[in-house]
Amino acid sequence: MYCFQIDIPQELCDIDDELKAIYHSKDTVCIWVFKTRAERNKFVDDTVGMSKAEREDYFSKNNS
Repeated sequence: MYCFQIDIPQELCDIDDELKAIYHSKDTVCIWVFKTRAERNKFVDDTVGMSKAEREDYFSKNNS
């Protein structure tokens, strides 16, 4: 297990974990927030293998 201490805004912590999708790379952590668990699961399933930029684009096009 790896743990990194960072300041995460409380409003993000207050959101149910099942509504968040997390992506990380060597220098970035991204957290996408969804309205429903089903939307989050669809995002995770549909973006398997995508790069960060591809996931950002997908999210923008499908969750505006």
